[in-house]
Amino acid sequence: MRFLQLAVALALGGCAAPPPVPSAPPAVPEAASGWTPKATAFASRYMVATANPLATEAGYQTLKMGGSALDAAVAAQMVLTLVEPQSSGIGGGAFLMHWDGAAVQAWDGRETAPAAADESLFLAANGRPVPFAQAVYGGRAVATPGALKMLEAAHRAHGKLPWRQLFDPAITLAEQGFAISPRLNAQLAADAQLRRDPQAGAYFYRDNGEPHPVGHILRNPALAAVLRAVALQGSDALHRGPIAADLVARVRGHAVPGRLSVEDLAGYVPKVREPLCTLWLTVYRVCGFPPPSSGHLAVMQILGLLERLPGEPATPQGTQQGTEQGTQPGTVPAAAWLHRYIEASRLAFADRAQHVADPDFVRAPGGRWASLLDASYLRQRAALIGPRRMPIATAGQPAGEALAHAPMAAQPEYGTSHISVVDAQGRAVAMTSTIEAAFGSRVMADGGTGLRGGYLLNNQMTDFALAPADAQGRPVANRIE
Repeated sequence: MRFLQLAVALALGGCAAPPPVPSAPPAVPEAASGWTPKATAFASRYMVATANPLATEAGYQTLKMGGSALDAAVAAQMVLTLVEPQSSGIGGGAFLMHWDGAAVQAWDGRETAPAAADESLFLAANGRPVPFAQAVYGGRAVATPGALKMLEAAHRAHGKLPWRQLFDPAITLAEQGFAISPRLNAQLAADAQLRRDPQAGAYFYRDNGEPHPVGHILRNPALAAVLRAVALQGSDALHRGPIAADLVARVRGHAVPGRLSVEDLAGYVPKVREPLCTLWLTVYRVCGFPPPSSGHLAVMQILGLLERLPGEPATPQGTQQGTEQGTQPGTVPAAAWLHRYIEASRLAFADRAQHVADPDFVRAPGGRWASLLDASYLRQRAALIGPRRMPIATAGQPAGEALAHAPMAAQPEYGTSHISVVDAQGRAVAMTSTIEAAFGSRVMADGGTGLRGGYLLNNQMTDFALAPADAQGRPVANRIE
């Protein structure tokens, strides 16, 4: 059997009045910053792919030195914290799939809600949720970061090189500086909130409020100091002591204060979860992350529904030549196949909004998450897909269970970063990491160093349902708990 790994991440009263913010979030996760054709890369021994060439180089050099796939992922993620700060970093969380040649593991470094948070966190005085653009901004949106704790635990199990050595590329780049990319420049120019944060504003922008231009060498001595502490002391350097105290002070002292505490940071524990593995097209064993990630369930529902539709193939083999201006010549799926794909996606996301949440708090339908992927259930759901758009895509009832929760209302969802690595011994890592929205909560911490720069804090609390119940009072599975 051919083995594929699939890791898709979640694609998670009493406050001072927030400063004015835009009335609506951006229509897309990121500002457009151009399209560049890339040549396909091939390798025979090992390979690493990331969203930034500097991070890819850090992972590649780690593999050349005999490091494992896990080592390379750690090195690459530390560099991404510096050069791709809008997407992921040590102030956020991550899901990591690891294959050692015999077994696959799912390492959960997802952020956790502060112990003091409750389902009223994003409710205004009238009992209704605040607009998303307000919810996402400031200390209230910050959850306990988990990426570093998880990476350290996974490194103890699968690392080959010393932990401290994996931080050298990021520390060097932070001290010597890196050239701002067109992508980062475009993101900085488009963001209306980041400038408000004193630490971030002084670091990313010039005195006139414009972002530093493409090619500007940006140095981050604060992040270098924080990473050096983590390299020497381990993840506790972030979760305890002065760096943790600074992080909490930024959250609780913000104009929109949050509820994160030093106890939340000190008490964070990553988890190893049982991966979900699904046979697809009788050929591929696809393994992905279980809840609290919805990725594997949603993707495999879509593919499973397409597999069970009569007529056109499950994969987009019926294609036509693409001639759209600005695209590469090639093929695009036919309209009939795209219609089926979109309808399957609507059904999968209806189930996602209804059923999927943190398994530590919410029971899976029928007692097992794989009930959403049972062949009989997918056949039943596939029968809803016809030649025309269904008026409403509603959640199903896997395992015949009555629906106890209200569906989660639609909320904007934003970006992540992904790292894929295969090492010379055949071990593989697929890691999705994020601080949620572009630039997260727009809160930057310097670790108490007093130096320029730092790292951005997540806004993962807005991955929970802002409204904890529907109009009938039924609780939403993905409410804050």
